[in-house]
Amino acid sequence: MSFSDGTRSVHAGLPEPEVGRPFLPGPVFAAPYHLDPVTGPGAHGYARTEQPTREALEAAIGELEGGAALAFASGQAAVTAMLLSLVKAGDRVALPGDGYFPVRAFARDALAGLGVESVLVPTAGPYPDFTGLRLVMLETPANPGLDVADIVALAAAAHAAGALLAVDNTAATPLGQNPLALGADLVVASGTKALTGHSDLLLGYVAARDTALLEKVETWRKLTGGVPGAFDCWLAHRSIATMDLRLARQSQNAAAIASLLAGRPDVTGVRWPGLETDPAYEIAAKQMRRIPGIVAFDLGSAERVARFLSAARLVFAATSFGGVHTTADRRAQFGDDTAPGFVRFSCGIEDTADLVADVTQALDASA
Repeated sequence: MSFSDGTRSVHAGLPEPEVGRPFLPGPVFAAPYHLDPVTGPGAHGYARTEQPTREALEAAIGELEGGAALAFASGQAAVTAMLLSLVKAGDRVALPGDGYFPVRAFARDALAGLGVESVLVPTAGPYPDFTGLRLVMLETPANPGLDVADIVALAAAAHAAGALLAVDNTAATPLGQNPLALGADLVVASGTKALTGHSDLLLGYVAARDTALLEKVETWRKLTGGVPGAFDCWLAHRSIATMDLRLARQSQNAAAIASLLAGRPDVTGVRWPGLETDPAYEIAAKQMRRIPGIVAFDLGSAERVARFLSAARLVFAATSFGGVHTTADRRAQFGDDTAPGFVRFSCGIEDTADLVADVTQALDASA
């Protein structure tokens, strides 16, 4: 039987029912485990390499992404593990030129020193010839600009050139799109954001259907130790159960906020792939099951952004997205190559009418 996203989120990775046991067993905090004095470790020997709470979370994420998954201590840890385990000196990779800026910084400050050449590519194109590349990485929708890439088309182009395709699925989540089903070889994401959605943990993961690829990433993780702790894994698994509900309200709020902003002459550069007027709308409508609750726009100056955030009662100034509380940040403060008044706005799960009213009065007050 095939279940819907909400049902899959609630039941992902849960063990078989056992009388007297909880639906989701509590976290196992042990680092070493009892060994057989003759044969050595059983299923678990040492938590850096195998850990039952982490394995349950990985099973849940794998079910939702459509492949096997490995959890990491952060999204950036997952990205760097994927890159460093799959590329070597002399390789060339294509990375998002308008995506999460620490990935570009890692390419500049670390990959280049290891002899790996990086080509920065805009999410919406134009795309270079992929011949000679080892790996092509997309972030779609891109953070923070929200451009969308055609995963099916780019997977075909990458594979024709002999390259792997990896997709950063942080903004969309596996309930928004499934890159592995669209032809990607790997998925990488930050679970800190909408996947877990409560702004209370750090998490990342890599997922793939090709076991040989994932074994390389797992070997790297074993040797470098970038694993999440047991409690974070348990908290993430618990939080995934409400993902469908959270995303539904966040997307509903984003549609209302984007519509409000698009109708105001004192706001420019409104981006949300769910708007029919958005440049990414056609591709997003084709490959995504839902649009994330992130809206981008420009208020013209850093000073007006500060006035807007000070006047808002329901919008917290914070540099993250995907949580249950509405947040916004001025990306130029954090090193992104964006205009001084560019705002990344992450819709929470507040009542839609309340959020629209608060943003309206804050915009009026800041004008």
